[in-house]
Amino acid sequence: MSTLQYRHVAVLGGGIFGASTAAQLARRGVRVTLVTEQRLASGASGRSLAWLNAASNWPLPYYSIRVTGIERWRTWAAQHAESARYLRFTGGLMWADEAGGESLRELFALQRERGYPTRWVGAEEIPAVAPGVDPAAIAAEGAIFNPGEGWVDLPSVIAILAAEVVQRGGVVIEDAGRCSPIVEGGCAVGVRTASGPDLRADAVLLATGPSVPGQLDELGIHLGTSSPAAFVAFTKPLDTPLAATLNTPHVAIRRTVDGALAMDSGWSERSIIVADDGSLEIPDDVVRRLLEEGSRVLDGHPRLELDHIGSGYKPVPADGEPVYGQIEEIPGLYVAFSHSGATQGLLTGELLAEEIATGFVSPLTAGFRPGRFRSATTA
Repeated sequence: MSTLQYRHVAVLGGGIFGASTAAQLARRGVRVTLVTEQRLASGASGRSLAWLNAASNWPLPYYSIRVTGIERWRTWAAQHAESARYLRFTGGLMWADEAGGESLRELFALQRERGYPTRWVGAEEIPAVAPGVDPAAIAAEGAIFNPGEGWVDLPSVIAILAAEVVQRGGVVIEDAGRCSPIVEGGCAVGVRTASGPDLRADAVLLATGPSVPGQLDELGIHLGTSSPAAFVAFTKPLDTPLAATLNTPHVAIRRTVDGALAMDSGWSERSIIVADDGSLEIPDDVVRRLLEEGSRVLDGHPRLELDHIGSGYKPVPADGEPVYGQIEEIPGLYVAFSHSGATQGLLTGELLAEEIATGFVSPLTAGFRPGRFRSATTA
């Protein structure tokens, strides 16, 4: 067994990155304190579409992380017999906005070149590959079906990971109020909470989603961010055979564990009203249109009823790529900050735990270090 760099690590953040890293550290024999401002999965992980994919034209290093991340979810499924309730590999279907002059032919060619599981399908094939989708809704050119994609209910997984942390001797603290890393003598030595005494530790992982850049700013560390306001609409349960995750020009849709739908889109996010204090207002007509767009792409055009909305800020680094690893200026302080936490979540926890525990930096994360933003500002 490798010699541990740190005996006790405080993990700040109760989303998929924090819970996954905490569980992985505990498996390596590190004493873990997982602390979160509110309840577990109350932030971005609790309002995520959680589409497991590597379908877009990302640069190869980021693509590799996403593909490997999907494989970690397949491993999880093989090891957890009950996971069929909250983890499904039922494929993903996407088509272009032809009215906007778009085509997915080039993306399909790229997917084939990379060996990504992909298939071009016409409207006549939709009932077989994606039951529940209206064949008339897809683009005239056809659509891309990616059979290896899926979705996950992150709160279910986070609860399992947190329970493992406790089972392995760690501590999970919820509703701690506003938290921040404690830096003394230039080193991270714990977490300050609003609800109780300071939590001392040998090292700290900052995994608080869109709050990460602001918390680092307080320590004099710049981390570029473009985290936008976002929301996901959750419907009431409905009877539909839909199983595939849909990424369409005006709405993205997946099933939920209770037989409902989770839905979002780019245009609806851009319609959010952001107040001066950062609070968000989602106009009723935007939600209504999103539900209508969802109904339009489903076979039979069922009436979709809103159950609730999950809103907040989406964690997105300034260059759109992940930020993982040690903050070089503050020994003992590590960070996890990225969009698409669902796809990367299990893998990120594994790689960060190995780095924190042993000092080993995986080649998968070597190009995504926090220092790249400071290098850009000083160049």
